[in-house]
This record gives sequence, C-alpha cells and structure tokens, in this order.
Amino acid sequence: MPETEKLQGVHRFAVATAAVTVLLLMAGALVTSNDAADSVPDWPLAYGRIIPPLVGGIRYEFAHRVFAATVSILTLVLAVWLARSGTRIARKLGWTALALIIAQALLGALRVLRGHPAVTATMHATLAQIFFVTVVSLALLTSAWWQRDLSSLDDRGSPRLRPLAVVTTAAIFVQLILGAGFRHGAFGILPHLVGFVVVTFLIVWTCRAVRKRFGQVRDLRRWGVLLQAFLGTQILLGVAAYWAVVQAMHATQPSMAYVVITVAHVLVGALTLASSVVLTLSCYRLIRPKAVVALRSAMETTRTGGTRAESSRA
Repeated sequence: MPETEKLQGVHRFAVATAAVTVLLLMAGALVTSNDAADSVPDWPLAYGRIIPPLVGGIRYEFAHRVFAATVSILTLVLAVWLARSGTRIARKLGWTALALIIAQALLGALRVLRGHPAVTATMHATLAQIFFVTVVSLALLTSAWWQRDLSSLDDRGSPRLRPLAVVTTAAIFVQLILGAGFRHGAFGILPHLVGFVVVTFLIVWTCRAVRKRFGQVRDLRRWGVLLQAFLGTQILLGVAAYWAVVQAMHATQPSMAYVVITVAHVLVGALTLASSVVLTLSCYRLIRPKAVVALRSAMETTRTGGTRAESSRA
C-alpha cells in the first residue's frame, strides 16, 4: 500500500476517534448534569454485572462507561497503527493518547471507589480535555494538508502570532479547568468569570491578528473564524448556563433545560479549545520562526545597503 494511502487511512481513523470522543465528553457531561455520578457504586462492573438495570441515573453512568471503553479500544488501535505507519511525532502522540485514556479510566475508577468528587471529578474533566485535543492534533498531523509542501509565511507583526496563539490556547485550557472546578464544587464562580474576561480578550486579539496579517491565507483564516464562532456561542451558553444553575437551586431534580444548556456549554468549551489548538498548530506549520524572519530581514537590509553604496559610487 502506498505511503499516502496509509496516511489517509490513519487520518480518517483519527478523525473518527475524535468524533467518538466528542460523544464521550457529552456522555460525561450528562452524568454530571443529571447528578448521576454516584449512581453506580462499583467499578469496573456495575452492581456486579456487565450490564446493570438501566434505570434512573444508572443509564447515564453506564452509557458513559460504554463510550469510554469504545474510545479506549479506538485509541489502542490508533496508537498501534501510528506505530507502524506514522511519523515520529505522530507515533509519540499516539502512545501519549493511549497513556492518557488509561490514566482517565483510573481517575474514573478513583472517583467511583474513593469519592472526593470536587478533586477527582475536576481532574477527570481536565484530563478529558487534554486527551481530546491530543486526538484532534493527531487528526491534523496525519492529514494530507499537513503532509503537503506548503509555502512558509513571514510574520512581521508584534506580538508574533505563533506565541500569541499558544498563550490563547493555554488560557482557554485554564478556563476549562476553572469551569470544571466550579461545576464540580471545587470553588466558586468568580475565578471562572475572571477567566472568561481574559480568554475573550485573547481570542479577539488572536483572531484580529490572523485577519489583519494573514487574511488572504485560507488555512489560517478559517480556523480564526471558527474560533470566534465558538467563542460567541460559548458566551451565549455561559449566560444561559448560569441562569439554569440558579433555577436548578430551587428544583428537586435537574430540568431538561438545565441538562441541555450545561451539556452544550461543556461541549462547546471543548470545541473552542480544539479549534484554538488547530489554529496554533497551523501557525507553527505555516509561519516561519522569529529567528528566521529576523535573519531574512537582516539579509534584506544588508542587500539594500550594498545596492545603495554601489549606486552612490556610480
């Protein structure tokens, strides 16, 4: 089989794994929103059975475990496939993804068997985001676009887009940790609100830099547009989620509106982080490093100076 066909196959499989991981994130969010985290007291079995009675909160917890097992199998296949036909960095990321999903399963077991939901559930949610963006990164690194011979771009703006995108991605990740901590009762909402202001500023700044400096570069512009779209959606969902949380304080059980809004807020948060990661990787793929740009500028200055000197002598 030609090398390009092998990469196409593993790319499609990585995309499928990322898609199923989105469903896993949704299943996990449904567990929390329906207060079903403690509905199954044992692990890895459920009430000592492979398939427990699917009633009440048990349905959500069992569905979460089924999706987790499915993603684990897909990740194992992906890691082995990459070990046989992937690039060096893709192979490393493949084994990293496998290690992350194993750690995630152990954290889930710790949450069930030992409790401490404020700590273990927040760590579980955080690791889920790391795993998701790792698989998304693998989908990008194995794509035909990434393997192509692409023209390099110079970034003469300040600050450079590459480090700015990294800072924005890091801020979004911290914001998701703060959101998970609030959702699982580790701390109040104030840190999450402060993080919202910081993340909004950084995303707007980053996307503005993309639009002004590389507005004609489709491979950067589209990810900037997508990141802004997710930000706008997330702001609306955040307001709705806060309203839903306030309303849920007076309810005996979670309402449908509360479940739908909070689950959507979690999912769009993950997609916002993923789009920022893809934008960051695309910047590193297309834009020359600062040192190379500085060297090119110095060479151009030297060449211009030499031309002027020759002209003056003439």
